[in-house]
Amino acid sequence: MSNNSINIRDLFNGLQKQMEVQLNTNRENIMHPGTKGDSLENVWIEWLKKYMPNRYGIDKAIIIDSNGNLSDQIDLVIYDQQYTPFVFTQNGVHYIPSEGVYAVFEVKPDLQGSVSSEGSNINYIEYAGRKIESVRALKRTSANIIDRGELKHPRPLTKIIGGILTSVNSFSKKETIEKHLKNMIDIQSIDMGCVVEFGSFYIDYNGVEKKEIKDPDERIRDYYKNRTFNQITYSERETSLVTFFLQLSRYLQQAVGTVAAIDFNAYAINVGFKIDEEI
Repeated sequence: MSNNSINIRDLFNGLQKQMEVQLNTNRENIMHPGTKGDSLENVWIEWLKKYMPNRYGIDKAIIIDSNGNLSDQIDLVIYDQQYTPFVFTQNGVHYIPSEGVYAVFEVKPDLQGSVSSEGSNINYIEYAGRKIESVRALKRTSANIIDRGELKHPRPLTKIIGGILTSVNSFSKKETIEKHLKNMIDIQSIDMGCVVEFGSFYIDYNGVEKKEIKDPDERIRDYYKNRTFNQITYSERETSLVTFFLQLSRYLQQAVGTVAAIDFNAYAINVGFKIDEEI
């Protein structure tokens, strides 16, 4: 290799080792469960903030819709920072309009584990699915825009990527992971994940949006309801972070694109105001 080139795999391996050290240090040395959870979430948030384009905001947040409905608190949200005009912060909690959301992730120390939810214990993968569901279930609007002087009608809603991020995997068989992921259907379904010391993964689904459905909200809900699990693809353990990052970037830039424009009147009506749409 010449002096004017670099081994990309070695470069990413170095970043991988740095991330592993951070996660392991927090996991092994912080004893309080709540504090440990916050520390792991912050490592993921700061890592993605460092490498994702500035057009994306990345934070822990609660998602809101124009009817005032709220999602669960989401460990890591990737949202539009360029065209979404209002993101509220109150008492340290971010509130992001549903139209601005690109992706939501649940962060856990291990892919295997359980948590108490609604009076029963459920595994971490199901818990992640419920968190994703709480966001995708919210109403999203889509409005006209002026593009280069021309009126463009409301565009279809973008898909919301849903996933899970962990440090390790204690499942002994990949078949068990796949079984849990297959159980996540409709708007609970998981698209991808990263287990730093095991590998990243993404799930291929069968199904397409029905262009004949004109209502944007109905169209995206129909897509999630009818898509079916095809297969899961895993990366190597040594490239878990870079493959996750590249797959996420591919989804965001070439499969999702830019979020639809917000219908401001849908929000204004709920504060007793009618917006003038012309000037």
